[in-house]
Amino acid sequence: MAKKLSGGTPATDALTAAGVAFELHAYEHDPSERHFGDETIAILGLDPQRVFKTLIVDVNPGGRPELAVGVVPVAGMLDLKAIAAALGAKKADLADPKDAERSSGYVVGGISPLGQRTPLPTVIDETALLFDTIFCSAGRRGLQVEVDAEALASVIGAVFADIAR
Repeated sequence: MAKKLSGGTPATDALTAAGVAFELHAYEHDPSERHFGDETIAILGLDPQRVFKTLIVDVNPGGRPELAVGVVPVAGMLDLKAIAAALGAKKADLADPKDAERSSGYVVGGISPLGQRTPLPTVIDETALLFDTIFCSAGRRGLQVEVDAEALASVIGAVFADIAR
C-alpha cells in the first residue's frame, strides 16, 4: 500500500503527520442516500466486515454529554452495553447527531475516527485485527481511507474490544 499525500481532510492530514501508510478510495456520494456504509460497500465492492463506521456515543445519557467513539463493522451494530463497559461507564447511548458533528468537526456520514476537532476516547471493534487493512471514513461522504487497524489505533490512541454485535 503506497503512502498517499494528504487528501485534504483532517483525517488524512493526521495519518500523513504520523507517517502512516494509507490509501484513499473515493466515490460519488448520492446526496439522497442515508445508508452511508451500505453505499460504500456497494459502490466500492468491499467486504462489509472490512468497512468500519464511526459512531459517537454519550456515556452520560441524561446529563451533560460525555462523548466517546465506537468504530464497528458496517455489517454489524454497536453494542451499547459493551462500549460502555469498555469505557468504564455504566451506560452509553448514541450521541445526538448535532453533538457528534460539533465535537468531531465532520458531518454525519463522513465522521472519521481520525482528525476529530475534539479527540475523544475511542474503541475499535476487535474484529478489525482480523484484516491486513480496514476501511473507514476519511472525513467526508464518498471518501474512505484504507489503513492498518493497529496503525489507526496508534494514531488516535484507541483500544480494541468486542463492541459489535
